[in-house]
Order: sequence, then C-alpha cells, then structure tokens
Amino acid sequence: MSVIGFITFLVLFVAIGLYSNRGQAKTQASYLLAESSISPLLTALSAAATKYSGYMFIGLMGYIYLYGLSAIWLIVGFLFGDLLAFTTVPASIRRATGKTGALSFAQLISQWNGVNYRIVRAAIGLLTLIFLSTYAAAQLNAGGKALQALFGWSATAGALIGAGLILTYCLTGGLRASIWTDAAQSILMMLAMGLLMFAAIGEAGGWQALVSDLAAVSDDYLDWGPKRFGSVGATLLFAFGWLFNGLGVTGQPQVMVRFMAMDSASSTFRTGIYYFLWSGTFLAISLIVGLAARLYISNETGFDAELALPTLAQALLPGIAIGVVIGGIFAASLSTADSQVLSCSAVLSEDFKLFNNRLRTKQLATFAVIIGALAIAIFSAANVFTLVIVAWSALACSIGPLVIVLALGGKPSQPIALLMMACGLTVALLWRYYGLSQQLYEGAPGMLSGFLIYGLAAIGQKLKGPSPYQDQFDNRE
Repeated sequence: MSVIGFITFLVLFVAIGLYSNRGQAKTQASYLLAESSISPLLTALSAAATKYSGYMFIGLMGYIYLYGLSAIWLIVGFLFGDLLAFTTVPASIRRATGKTGALSFAQLISQWNGVNYRIVRAAIGLLTLIFLSTYAAAQLNAGGKALQALFGWSATAGALIGAGLILTYCLTGGLRASIWTDAAQSILMMLAMGLLMFAAIGEAGGWQALVSDLAAVSDDYLDWGPKRFGSVGATLLFAFGWLFNGLGVTGQPQVMVRFMAMDSASSTFRTGIYYFLWSGTFLAISLIVGLAARLYISNETGFDAELALPTLAQALLPGIAIGVVIGGIFAASLSTADSQVLSCSAVLSEDFKLFNNRLRTKQLATFAVIIGALAIAIFSAANVFTLVIVAWSALACSIGPLVIVLALGGKPSQPIALLMMACGLTVALLWRYYGLSQQLYEGAPGMLSGFLIYGLAAIGQKLKGPSPYQDQFDNRE
C-alpha cells in the first residue's frame, strides 16, 4: 500500500506540471519567468516549498534527532532572518525585473541600476552553476535516502526517479510548471509532517506524556542550549549566526526568481502573510517530529541520523500513510531541485549564451543541468545536511550582501560588487574549513564581510571626491 500511495503522488505531480502549461504561449519569457504573472498564494507556496526542501525532511530531522531541543536555534535563526530578508528584498526584486526585463537572476543583478556589469553577471552565473547543481544533487540524494529506508530501493534508483520526474514537467512547462507543482508539493509536505506529529503524540499517550518521555532520553535532550554550547551567551551567538542563514535567502536564485515571476510588487505583503503562516507552522511541527523520533528509534552506533524521519514513519504509520510521508519527502526534494535546475538552465542559455535564444535550446540546457546534478548525486559521498549548508552558505555570502545593498538603493561599482562577492565567499569557506562553524555559522562572518567591503568603499569614495559610485570600469552600455 505504501508503494501505491507513493506512486499516486508522483503521477499527480507530473499531471499538475503538465496541466499548468495549458494554453500558455511557448516563449522564452514564459519558460524562464512564467510571464511574471504568478499570484501571491502560488508565489508564497512555491517559495516556501523551494526553501524548505528535502533538507528539512532528511538533513534537519537528523540534526534535531541528534542534538535535541538545542536545534531550535537553527529554526528560530533562519525564520527571523527570512523575515528580515522579506521586508527588504522581494518588492525591490519585482520592480527591478519590470525595469530591466531580465530573464535570469544574474542578468537582473548585473543590470539593476541601468548599467551592464558583464563580469558580475558572469560571476553570478558561475556561482549559480557550481553551487546550485550541488544543491540539486543533495535534493536527489534526499529522495534516494528516503526510498532506501522505506522500500529498500537503492539510493541511486531514488535519484533517477526524481531526475526523471523533473525532466518530464520542467521540459514542457518551465517555471510555471515548477511553481504549480511546488504549490501541490507544499500541501503534501505539511500533510506528511502533520501525520507524523499526531502519530508520535498519540503513540506516547498525549502531549504531556510525550514531553515527559523526551525529558527522560538524557539529561540534556530538552536543554534549550546552555548545556550544549556552554553558556547563554554562546547559545545566543549560535542563534545569531543562523539568522544569517535566513537572511541568506536573498542570494538564492532558485527562491528569488519566484519574486521575479510575481504578478506585481504590490503583491508582496499578501505573499509574505501566506509565506510565513506556512513556514512557521511547518517549522514548529518539524521540530516536534524531530524530537519525537528519538523516542522510537534507538540511537545505535552506525545508524544514519538522516534516516530518522522515514524510519519513524515506518515505525508509527500504516502502509498508505507511509506512502504520504515518502511522497512528502520526495515532494520536498523535487520542489527545490526543479527550481535549481531551471535557474542553472537560465545561466547556460541567458547569461553564458551557450545555446541560442530559441525555446528548444533552453529545454536542452535544462536537460544538461539535470544530468550534471544526477551525476553529482550518484557519486557524492557527503551527507545531505553538509551539501545543502555549504551550497546555501556560498550563495548567501557571495550574492546575498550585493542583492540587499541594491534593494536598499545602493549603487556599488562593478569592482566593488566583485570584491564584495569574492570576500564573502572566501570568508565563509575558510570559516567552515577551519571548523569555526560549530560556534558561529559561517553565513554571519561571510555576509558581514561583504557589507563591510561596501561600507568601507562608500566611506572611501565620499572622502575622495564628488560622486561616490562613478567608476570608469563600470562597463556601461
């Protein structure tokens, strides 16, 4: 029964993706940006499903399972960081899209202020290709792990199924198909997580019994942070770092393109209401499920914590409900991977001009990106949590500060924009390489260094002379 339920949802996703493109013009603008006509509700559900990916069901669940209630600071941090980003960037993104007519995120950033920063566009395109293809591979890995845990299928088979589904609806419908399927997938994600929460509470004998059992797991499993991190100050520092994970959404092309496709900048407030209602509810339920997993799954040596959620489903749910959960995990993975694939496709066709401007060649670019992500998924040894965090941090720290500065009205020259990107990326990668991320998430020093470069440049230019942002190397057209 669980296999039947799972297959039913896969067929449903493909049908929705194919249906979404009925009667739509077969144009480049439709394929890459859905003609900038997406409603607030669809924008919100699609952005949420894209951000809260297979990483939530696999990577974050494993983290909560291992570290208990102290993991709440990841959730609080990136939810409030996300809120800060939302009040700053999406409306500006939509207005700038209307002014520039951009079809890719890199094109939008490079032409934001009526200039044409060709090197910035190429740099953003390269970063997108490298890190989003890795991120997409992590999503395919997440789906593969879930199928391996529940059905005994190989992880490679799961990755192949995911890649095949994305190909089916993205090649025909482009971004519109991705957004419509994301909306359906967001509903299934919530349903799957909700089923597990109620099953776990019921199995424990009610909410009070669940909390009591969790407290008995270990002395510090329900500690909110001071025991694990050593002090209240260290706990708050950890939370502060993860706020930059949320703020780093501004550097994620696969999420920001949803706001480029929004019907108008005036829809931002309504989109935000829908987005945070869904996100807050989903994150709260996810925390409860991740904690409860420790009650029903032994923390044995050799157990892969990233399989905690599918293993929990197997322990608590009947067959058809297991199909819902595995469908939810797959939905989370596909809703992010398809968005990343299309963003990389836009880089190849629009920013690097490796294909001509016909729609057919954009579809060819999509096919090439999926094959690349699939290869990484099959041969990569890293776990989902690590792949996602590294890719997210790299894009957040290199592109995020530049996007925020532009959204707030800043006009950095091309050399300063490039220096902001290079410095943010370098600091973040070195911070992680030297193991400092355990105390402070690398997104904080990475993004702050980008802002620092811009601030110092602005001060220096003002001390030097008249217009602080005129630069002979701007490459204006």
